[in-house]
Amino acid sequence: MSTKPVVVYGASGYTGRLICEYLRELNVPFVAAGRDKDRCQDVVGRIPGIETADHDIVEVEHTVEALTELFAGASVVCNTVGPFIKYGPEVVEACLATGVHYLDTTGEQDWVLDAQQRWGAAFAEKGLLLSPGIAQMYTTGEIAANIALETPGLDTLDVLVLWKGFPTNASTETIFTILKADWFHLTENQYVKLDPLSKWDVVVPGQHELGLTVPWGGTSHPVWFKDDPRVANVKVQGGVLNRPVMEAVVATTAMVESDIKTLPRDQWDDKLAEIAKAWSSGMPPRENPRLNTSVDSVHASGPLGRKHVVIHGNSNYKQTGLMQAWAAMSLLQQPPRRAGFASGCQAFGHRQLLGVLRQFGLVLDPVVTEHR
Repeated sequence: MSTKPVVVYGASGYTGRLICEYLRELNVPFVAAGRDKDRCQDVVGRIPGIETADHDIVEVEHTVEALTELFAGASVVCNTVGPFIKYGPEVVEACLATGVHYLDTTGEQDWVLDAQQRWGAAFAEKGLLLSPGIAQMYTTGEIAANIALETPGLDTLDVLVLWKGFPTNASTETIFTILKADWFHLTENQYVKLDPLSKWDVVVPGQHELGLTVPWGGTSHPVWFKDDPRVANVKVQGGVLNRPVMEAVVATTAMVESDIKTLPRDQWDDKLAEIAKAWSSGMPPRENPRLNTSVDSVHASGPLGRKHVVIHGNSNYKQTGLMQAWAAMSLLQQPPRRAGFASGCQAFGHRQLLGVLRQFGLVLDPVVTEHR
């Protein structure tokens, strides 16, 4: 049974550690939990100032029963154990059984859709929040989109999410997991399947060189804006600002389509795991704000209007850790703006989340250009 109000599950990972760091800064007591206590202790023990944090470190099996026992007594779970389509259900079931809010950092559109369908209504009935995908690649872009939508009459969102760095081990596993799924954008409020081999040369705000982007699994943005009366169309493209890396991503995706997806379905996981392992670079170094920058750009349009919103930031994994920790702290003090299945902006407000990122020096003020 948890003796603290927040449980960070997957605390030994890169993002889990950052959530713990920000919970310490926000003075929120937490349990750092994972499947290997020694590893959690090693990672969390390296957090500067951790001796001032009110925290416990706990080992837990990845079963509904063990997680339910751990979550009892807590109020919020921040889940970083992915791929979420594989490991998420047990955590969500345990949260529902114990009456605990659920947050995660997923980049898997299929998991977001699955969570909405399977558990959204049940969480809403209990007044609990089910919010997968509170993370820089999704929430910061969603903030930009909602700033654009403050102008009425704009119904189409063209979203670009880019960052400079290299994915963590967990992110790499997620990237190769989403290659198995169908990807969707939103057209006239209907999900339309994307070609997994899609790629685009894009104009990157703030630089002359073109960027190379991919659908990035469709992202969560089309799901968040589905059935939003303001929005009819959502297309998202993303990637890293290192073009050679993106060229390798495009080539690998094509290889998966031609060489792996033509195999029997029961062989996909092993083959994809082999590729993910080859891509994995171990625990990345701590982010350097001079080097690890991010760009979230949204072109919003309607029949008689245009608006462009750009949010320049740094340290995208820190952005994720901060938003997770702040969301958990907020839920300890007041109910979310929307219970059940909801995005970060729907649950906490896009201007509030922007203010938090600004407060900690992780993003600039948005650059807004409007034509009507």
